[in-house]
Amino acid sequence: MNKNDIKSRADIFLLVSSFYDKVRRDPVLGTFFNDVIDDWDEHLQRLTSFWESSLFLRTKYLGNPLEAHVKVDQDNNQSITEQHFGLWLNLWFETVNEHFEGDYAENAKRRARKMSTFLYLKIFEARQN
Repeated sequence: MNKNDIKSRADIFLLVSSFYDKVRRDPVLGTFFNDVIDDWDEHLQRLTSFWESSLFLRTKYLGNPLEAHVKVDQDNNQSITEQHFGLWLNLWFETVNEHFEGDYAENAKRRARKMSTFLYLKIFEARQN
């Protein structure tokens, strides 16, 4: 089956919503997300804007993902580990590969890898303060 590349906000929404369906069901990751996010519709729109900004270099996302992730770590007794980021990244790659192929799809995987490394390092750094 030929897959298309990520080309639009609708494609990104498909990716993000499919991915977070998996995350929410995941026995390890699900609790972090399901305990924090009250409005999944709003959250999926926000994450779609984040990835749209990241992949298409459009300024649509104005949030602070670092602050949000540090708070989740603090609220969970600083229990987020590299394993959590590895699981997250594996699910992201799996979801990208299920739906898309092409330059933007590969870029979505590269950006997720960089972002997960950056967020984990910054969470660990925040624990030192």
